Amino acid sequence: MSQQPLETVFQEWHDNQALAEQMIPLIGSLYRHNNVVTTLYGRSLFNRSVIRILKDHRFVRKVEGTELSVQDTLPLVQAMTELNLGPAHVDVGKLGVAFKKRGGGDAKAFLREELAEIVDGHDSSGNNGQSKDVVLYGFGRIGRLLARVLVEKAGGGNLLRLRAIVVRGRGDIAKDLEKRASLLRRDSVHGPFDGTISVDYEARTITANGNVIQVIYADKPSDIDYTAYGIDNAVVVDNTGIWRDEAGLGQHLECKGVSKALLTAPGKGDIKNIVFGINHGDIAADDTILSAASCTTNAIVPVLKVLNDEYGIETGHVETVHAYTNDQNLIDNYHKGDRRGRSAPLNMVLTETGAAKAVAKALPELGGKLTGNAIRVPIPNVSMAILNLTLGRETDAEALNDYLRRMSIDSSYQKQIDYVDSPEVVSSDFVGNRHAGIVDAKATIANGRQAVLYVWYDNEFGYSCQVVRILQHISNVHFLKLPRAQA
Repeated sequence: MSQQPLETVFQEWHDNQALAEQMIPLIGSLYRHNNVVTTLYGRSLFNRSVIRILKDHRFVRKVEGTELSVQDTLPLVQAMTELNLGPAHVDVGKLGVAFKKRGGGDAKAFLREELAEIVDGHDSSGNNGQSKDVVLYGFGRIGRLLARVLVEKAGGGNLLRLRAIVVRGRGDIAKDLEKRASLLRRDSVHGPFDGTISVDYEARTITANGNVIQVIYADKPSDIDYTAYGIDNAVVVDNTGIWRDEAGLGQHLECKGVSKALLTAPGKGDIKNIVFGINHGDIAADDTILSAASCTTNAIVPVLKVLNDEYGIETGHVETVHAYTNDQNLIDNYHKGDRRGRSAPLNMVLTETGAAKAVAKALPELGGKLTGNAIRVPIPNVSMAILNLTLGRETDAEALNDYLRRMSIDSSYQKQIDYVDSPEVVSSDFVGNRHAGIVDAKATIANGRQAVLYVWYDNEFGYSCQVVRILQHISNVHFLKLPRAQA
């Protein structure tokens, strides 16, 4: 390569950086002023760095087979800021590809056609709905990640307000508050909190990026009157797993200021186990206790759903290779569960999972068709589900992967199913992935009616994002998703 092409490539990179820098304040204005969340093939552009925006543009080549650069998308984003748009999730990547295929032209005229449902839909009075108070009961792994997601999404028409967390008292309240804040501020798996955190010891609050979060100390739900903290009609998200039936979770509903309870674990009895994107339509207005099912159920159900719709599933086995959890022991010690007393960082631990049976609660048509088991392995996060299936009709790996790729980029399951086609990815590459599950195309095996699929999932962060989607749904936070999915 001659010196001139080298300089040309380097200059092009710098030019694209400059364009991405121009795009960032426009994306922020659309989010805060118009409640428009911009994405690029499902990947949020809001609050992202220049490099991340450029990488996400590069990602389009992998899923669409065509190049897309900030030179293509910046004119669209600029035009969007001039159209007085109403609230929506707008995929700038898909619009950019469509605009290029059309041959370019007048960006504003193109968007008036593609985004007709929201053009001139902005309500300047700010009357975009009533916010919903959220309380996190328990502040462990899932609780703290939920806090991060809720704080990140504050504003932009999200309407969910994290008002309080509930923890048990630990003696020295000032020291306890500092430790809670520190755990939110720093995370060994997910990295540092993106923003600022401060503590008011007298008020017993933690303020994260301007969100004032009351810390309530209580040993049981009946100890709390939420209205005393100005909290009313709240959804309590129970992250403790102590209570999983209606009687136990019903304690939250007896507290003043609480209207609903959401469990971040599989519910027992008649509690609806919800996998957002699949059966959230089953939630009735008068449902006061719900379950967000398990991380594994959330990972596998969307993939099983689309496979069953297209091919039919006759039987199958789900083997989960799961990161160890806080329930296990660091070193060998007594544990009431079989094998879980052995050292988690030193062993693969064969254990049971209810995920296969739980599938039937979200997909009744698969009831009795699946078996399951789990192996806990010595990593702290990101798991994998191996789906060994007998399908209703024959296929091959190429056709199966092509179908799943299309489902991941252009269907109503775009937030649930991600897709990767790289021979080099490993578990750590999926830390922070916001999808319920990620299909590993290179590992897919299909021969006739037999198929084996490998589905990665961030069992902490991806699951937390699914929980927040349920919170948005039950709080009547509904956004149009444009352009409309084709499948």
